[in-house]
Amino acid sequence: MKMFVVFTVCMSLVVLASAQADQKAKNCNEVRTAYSSKGFNVNDVPNKGVHGNHLKVCPQGFSCCTLEMEEKLSQQSRTDLKAPVHQLSSNLQNTFTQRTRHFDQFFRELLSNAEKSLNDMFVRTYGLMYVKNAELFKHFFSELRRYYSHGSNAVNLDDMLADFWTDLLERMFRLVNVQHEFSDSYMECVSRHMEQLKPFGDVPRKLRLQLTRSFIAVRTFTHGLALMPEVVGKVSTVSSSPSCVRAAMKMLYCPYCSGQVALKPCKNYCLNVMRGCLANQADLDTEWNNFLDAMLGLAERLEGPFNFESVMDPIDVKISDAIMNMQENSIQVSMKVFQGCGQPKLNEAFRTRRSPKDSGFPGRFRPYSPDARPTTAAGTSLDRLLTDVKKKLKHAKKFWSTLPDTVCVGERIAIGNECWNGTAKSRYESVVIGNGLANQVSNPDVEVDITKPDMVIRRQIAVLKEMTSRLKAAYIGTDISFVNEDAGSGEESGSGCDSPPCDSDGDIYFSTPAPAKPRVIKIQADKQPSSGTRLAPFSLALAVTALLLALLTPHMR
Repeated sequence: MKMFVVFTVCMSLVVLASAQADQKAKNCNEVRTAYSSKGFNVNDVPNKGVHGNHLKVCPQGFSCCTLEMEEKLSQQSRTDLKAPVHQLSSNLQNTFTQRTRHFDQFFRELLSNAEKSLNDMFVRTYGLMYVKNAELFKHFFSELRRYYSHGSNAVNLDDMLADFWTDLLERMFRLVNVQHEFSDSYMECVSRHMEQLKPFGDVPRKLRLQLTRSFIAVRTFTHGLALMPEVVGKVSTVSSSPSCVRAAMKMLYCPYCSGQVALKPCKNYCLNVMRGCLANQADLDTEWNNFLDAMLGLAERLEGPFNFESVMDPIDVKISDAIMNMQENSIQVSMKVFQGCGQPKLNEAFRTRRSPKDSGFPGRFRPYSPDARPTTAAGTSLDRLLTDVKKKLKHAKKFWSTLPDTVCVGERIAIGNECWNGTAKSRYESVVIGNGLANQVSNPDVEVDITKPDMVIRRQIAVLKEMTSRLKAAYIGTDISFVNEDAGSGEESGSGCDSPPCDSDGDIYFSTPAPAKPRVIKIQADKQPSSGTRLAPFSLALAVTALLLALLTPHMR
């Protein structure tokens, strides 16, 4: 009898608890509160649960949702699905937009500081003689800026540097030989043989090597930084296909309809939904990572041999060294020119005023002390900028393939078995599928048409691949846009002289014929000694041999 009483009491408690739970389940007060917090009309929600035969997405048992509520929550799920991806991609965009601005400002300020430093130094060193010829140096820096802004479409860097030194030679040759008159045709003869004369020593060759590879590197690197936010902006939109919206509704808001507003989706369930809706973005990852590796490689070059700061900061000293070299060797250079191009006429005006002030280039180089040089651009150094951006580049690797994992964390999911599996509060049994479009054929939660890739994303994959090629070319000192620009043009830059007299112009007075300029800005490793060495007898013998071969070749044919 006692046992019967205990059994009866226990059963009564179970029935009471069940009744209370059923009553709570039929009460949709929590759903009303949650639904109105999304901005919807609370009157849409029934006071008590109804049968869900009318629902198109959520389970059709007991439900606190009407068909109208399901449609509104489906639209909300579209927004909620995109929100975390938008936040993550916006953070990435902002990071590299800011770094692009910092680098661009830094490089432009370095150019401005270098120009100011050269101007201040040359005014003090060469005085009026520099002021009269200052436009040559202004044009030099203007062309460097134009190349940085527009690339080889606007400026052929090799040709521009060659023209600078040629123009400087012509002006200085007149100054150191002020007692003579020189016609334009005479100066053309001088210019054609600049390579043989080497009036500025080894400075033009070294500076060309340093400037071209560092400018190619910084310009390509800055373009790479600028490309990142552009690509992210174009590919970060989550698919709004009907199957993705349906999957998002089922994952995010069907718990509402079942009266379990606090229930979060299972982690693996969330992963499958996000991998399905971000399948195309995941396919971007391989080329994205290749691009980032190329950016990191070029960053190391900028820290080392292609350091733009170490090239631009002392450029005034280097150009002044070249001018000093021309001064010190002006007699030998002039004698070679007079032999090769003919004896020029004496300047009649000079005969009447043979003052020491009228002859020669008066300046002598007096370098600034370190504290008189301009401060570093942007208040920082290139090394600090690169250290920061390398860290950000490394952090951005695998961004697209790990995006579902980054979304399905924290408060967005529930750990363990007490989670929403798409139909009920229970363990999620399906296997987590892989990333990428091809793997979605077996996705249990999102229907993805793997035969129709996102063409916007495919285009960005091609853009990244092209940029990676440019970065790798810049790594070895080659401007790939310059190659493409000239491909198929059929033009040759040559030596700057297209007329026949250029070939027959008194080469017996100079060591070697003028070489043709290369078409591609490609910088090889500097294998020559750092000091400016003069032509050794052995080299002279080789040069003479080459000259004889060049002269005999037409007869041998």
